[in-house]
This record gives sequence, structure tokens and C-alpha cells, in this order.
Amino acid sequence: MKYLSVKEVAILWNTSERSVRNYCAAGRVPGAFLTGKTWNIPENAEKPERSNKSKPVPQTLLDILKEEKHSRLHGGIYHKIQIELTYNSNHIEGSRLTHDQTRYIFETNTIGVTDESVRVDDIIETSNHFRCIDEIIDSAKSQLSEKFIKHLHFILKTGTSDAKKDWFAVGDYKKLPNEVGGTETVLPENVSAEMKKLLVSYNSRENITLDDIIGFHVQFERIHPFQDGNGRVGRLIMFKECLKHNIVPFIIEDKIKMFYYRGLKEWNYEKGYLTDTCLSAQDTFKTYLDYFRIPYDK
Repeated sequence: MKYLSVKEVAILWNTSERSVRNYCAAGRVPGAFLTGKTWNIPENAEKPERSNKSKPVPQTLLDILKEEKHSRLHGGIYHKIQIELTYNSNHIEGSRLTHDQTRYIFETNTIGVTDESVRVDDIIETSNHFRCIDEIIDSAKSQLSEKFIKHLHFILKTGTSDAKKDWFAVGDYKKLPNEVGGTETVLPENVSAEMKKLLVSYNSRENITLDDIIGFHVQFERIHPFQDGNGRVGRLIMFKECLKHNIVPFIIEDKIKMFYYRGLKEWNYEKGYLTDTCLSAQDTFKTYLDYFRIPYDK
């Protein structure tokens, strides 16, 4: 996907650069994101309609998430996803924060009083993960690209102790070989080529299914493009792609992580392990949708 500058988009839309920036800042341009102070805008982005026009009633989960995110509604499905996805995805990777601490950080932007020591990285990565979820909601309709995937990693790892290490590339592919679960992954010098190949194959499909999204995740985790943060970025991508294609998303909970790991490891021999784990997680997510009275394809 090619990204344009504010100036280029202003010319295309026949409007001022200030208006383009305001649209982006208000979250009205899907897929637009900041690099420093510079907006990167998808070349196929459409000019938002005037705000005084009547808005259609949200029909999809993505519509509702965007609306609740924009209004900062507490207690809705957006609030639920932020806490559940962040807590579970971070806990799978070793975070020691409790569910209540995660919720407290999201709701108050503070850690609260605790009798136990808390790792600073856990707090930073929790706060960063909330921002990652906002990013996948805003960019859900955009095509997956290396730039976007690296941007998610940049958000997740910025400000952590890893970011201070010379050999750790925040927002870029790994510099050193690494293993996952005792299994070798793609060497650093081959990561870019393998990621390009994976994205071309995935993006060329006309009708993306849940099986396609899970299959992409398996290949992404086997490439293991980053020094750390691969699991969380990979699960965020799955959630984003489900939103894009109006597929009921799912959250891999910490309590089923061993089934998830087995599914990843055994994918070549038995795809059903991971597929069943994801379908079970999807059933749990459907109970959230039922509670909030959000329609979905049965």
C-alpha cells in the first residue's frame, strides 16, 4: 500500500491541508497514522463526508467500535475488548499484571496501589497495547503491509527496556537470530523477503476466510520477524483482519495458551488443533456480542 502526505491528499480532495490533518486527528480517515508528527495517509482513502450529514446506524462490530472509541464510551464492547485482549495477550507473553490492574490502567491511566512489585515494562506495554488496539480499529479496512505491521511493533515496544538495547530494533525487523519454543525461525537477512512473499500471497486472495487469517498467523509466527513482540503483533493482526472482513473476531485467553501453542506447532500435521482453539475463542467472543446486543453472522 502506498501512503501519501497531507499536502498530496489536500490536492486530491480539493481541500486545505489543515482540513486533512483535522480529519486524520479525528479518526475519520481509516488507515492514516502518524510517524512522528507526519501523517501517512493510504492512497485510496476517501474524503470524509461533512459532519452535518446524517450518520447511518452502526451495523457492524467495526462501526460500533469506531463509534465507541470516538466517544470514549465506558462499559461497552470497545471497553471490553481493550481490557480482555490486552490482559490476555500480554499475560501469554509473561506480564505479571492482574486483570484488575490492566482494567485500572485503561480506565484511570494509573497503576493503583499494590503490595507487590510491578515491572515497569509490564505497565508500559499494557498502555502501548491499548494504543495498538486503537490503531487496528482505525486501520481495519486498510490492506496489510510491512509498514503497518512494523508500525504496530513500534507502538508496542516504544519506551520499554528493550528499546534501549542497541541490538533491538523497535519498529523494524530483528537483527539477531531467535528461536520460539525451541524451533528455529527465519534468519534476519531473510525476514524481509519472506514477509513480502507472505503478504503478496495473503493480499491476493479475493475472499478472506477465518482459515486464511489463521494460516497467515501461523506463517507470521514462524517467520518471527521481530526480536520480541511477535505473538502480540500477530494476534492484533488476526483481530484486525476479522474486523476488516466482518468475521467474528476472537481473543486467545491465557488459560488456553497451551492449546494455542500446540496448534501453532502441529499446524503442518493437524490444522484442526489451532482451528478448534480459535473457534472456541470465537464462541466466547460471541457471548460478548450477545450481551451487548451486537448482531453477527451465526
